[in-house]
Amino acid sequence: MNDTGASVPASRRRYPLWLTGAGPLALIVVAITAFGLLDGPGLGDRTGPPVEDLVIERTTLRPGEIELSLRNDGPDAVRISQVSINDGFVPFESDSPDGEVGRLGNLELAMTYPWIEGEAYNLLILTSTGGSFEDQIEIAVETPEADASFFGLMALLGIYVGVIPISLGMLWLPMVRRISTRWIRSLMAFTLGLLAFLAVEAILDGLEIAADGPKVFGGSSLVYLGAITAFLALSGLETGLRDRRAKLKGGAAAAVNPLTPATLIAVGIGLHNLGEGLAIGAAYSAGALALGAFLVVGFAIHNTTEGLAIVAPLAAAPASGRRLASLGLVAGLPAVLGAWIGAAAFNTSIVAFLLGAGAGAILQVIVQIAPAVRDDSGRILYPLSVGGALVGLAMLWGTGLLVSV
Repeated sequence: MNDTGASVPASRRRYPLWLTGAGPLALIVVAITAFGLLDGPGLGDRTGPPVEDLVIERTTLRPGEIELSLRNDGPDAVRISQVSINDGFVPFESDSPDGEVGRLGNLELAMTYPWIEGEAYNLLILTSTGGSFEDQIEIAVETPEADASFFGLMALLGIYVGVIPISLGMLWLPMVRRISTRWIRSLMAFTLGLLAFLAVEAILDGLEIAADGPKVFGGSSLVYLGAITAFLALSGLETGLRDRRAKLKGGAAAAVNPLTPATLIAVGIGLHNLGEGLAIGAAYSAGALALGAFLVVGFAIHNTTEGLAIVAPLAAAPASGRRLASLGLVAGLPAVLGAWIGAAAFNTSIVAFLLGAGAGAILQVIVQIAPAVRDDSGRILYPLSVGGALVGLAMLWGTGLLVSV
């Protein structure tokens, strides 16, 4: 008998179930392996010059030395023959004996060069086939060492731009609990406007970063892959939590716990702040960030409104101080982690994926809380909700003008 109650013929019960699934998979693996071992019979050899494509992922400046981290983004191996800085050839050393890097491989180049702080430098990398790849150091600044004080500074910056402003924004909770249902809906629409702006911002930032990185890992598609992954993961998590509450209530439909959308909003904002931290850390490591009070104040004002978005669903829900503090940390602490990653191990492909994940998480949150905006007639778009959403968009756009990275 199968799950539908019908009997299974004896001829179909001759082999175990696992074999019917593993057998075709094993044959596919064998076929692919044989094709590779036989060097692709029938395809023939590719003619013409090799296709070379190098991407400079990271530039590190130390006193009297310039280091480059290269990624082979093309299908063929690349061998470095010469390096030129400001039209003058310089000796170099690499972590490969012959200066060759294979497909998807990484190569570290180190050049002894008396660079001057604040000056600009043009770098030209020549391959053994005559190919050339250029890069520019716009303002030469020594790359900070990743020591304890460095990580402490990154943590402090993350707290300044993430934890503190979001926590301050959550202090609007008493006001939220005293306004009428009509204005609560408008406030939720305001939250939707905030989240929509953050999602678009994350997508655009991710696409911009992916454009400068290696394409072999997916390029801009990593942004969309991250968005889809986060959206589906949070959707599954939210549905699983709802089913669990229903089982605990004996199968009855469980009412939406206001803490659930608040938590999802905090997670989505946290992933977005992870992207902000990545940008801060990467810019600091590259010497392109002044780390002045203006930047910190700009990010702080920009992120304060995110705290209001977290507490908006909690108008009629009891929430302890510990729970509110945890929501603030979930939303704000990723800025610290992002600053550490961005400054110590910046990778454009990873950053593009994470920014996409932030956008996907925020989109899922928008889907989750949109029903809370409905009026008594079941409409989501009506004058008060549209006004609230537009104010949310305008507020984040306006405060974003204070941030200059």
